[in-house]
Amino acid sequence: MNAFQYDAHQITEQARLIRRHVIRLNADSPAGGHTGADLSETDILATLYFRILNTGPERTADPERDIYIQSKGHGVGGLYCCLAQAGYIPTEWLATYQHFNSHLPGHPVRQKTPGIELNTGALGHGLPVAVGLALAAKMSGSKKRIYVLTGDGELAEGSNWEAAMAAAKYGLDNLFVIVDKNKLQLAGLTAEIMPLDPLDVKWAAFGFRVSECDGNDVGQLIEALETMQTKTGAPQVLIAHTIKGKGVSFIEARPEWHHRVPKGDEINAALEELSHGE
Repeated sequence: MNAFQYDAHQITEQARLIRRHVIRLNADSPAGGHTGADLSETDILATLYFRILNTGPERTADPERDIYIQSKGHGVGGLYCCLAQAGYIPTEWLATYQHFNSHLPGHPVRQKTPGIELNTGALGHGLPVAVGLALAAKMSGSKKRIYVLTGDGELAEGSNWEAAMAAAKYGLDNLFVIVDKNKLQLAGLTAEIMPLDPLDVKWAAFGFRVSECDGNDVGQLIEALETMQTKTGAPQVLIAHTIKGKGVSFIEARPEWHHRVPKGDEINAALEELSHGE
């Protein structure tokens, strides 16, 4: 069982607070950050960590905990802010993001940060490892589930589709893939750089059960992810349609914010937009 079991309203509030952390974290980083990706994935992360994952801050060594893998490792800032909000790491660490000898490097490193399960950053690596973990869990009789978050731009990496074929072959119904489909990547629109659609048809052709939802709507995320848990026989993917930079109007859907951080008046403007819940 998840340590929190929050409802949609409570998770939405946690997501707002996580986004405020994201703004400060990236603004204080000496090496920049990925503000747009951190904000687009926030509702997904909050839903996982405050309701869905069978784990908690006191269970990071429990062999039966669910495993979460951040395959889009450049979005680790959002994950750090979620881990801090959920009590896995001290909130004070966020001010050290990408500083020398920090517990919070620019990509996930499990030897550095409590709650990180896999070192990622080279895109296309998370899903193959998740398949291995899911297969190992099946072979050992474990009930743990493996969740992996990818980005739509990341799906241009062929290793993802090799892993998908293996997941289907072994019937890994303990594997849950979430695609943060924010439609943007480093240099522009994903549809122009490397078109993915029809993405649902592609995943289905590779043997996955496919679900879709608004990935910035916590209620829809809860319904989709909990419904997925009831199905067996095949691996599953949730295509979560998100807005890159969600929550801050001047960052939303702007490709330049892939690797930009707020500065000067932008910091206070962003925090003001995130100062009140819905």
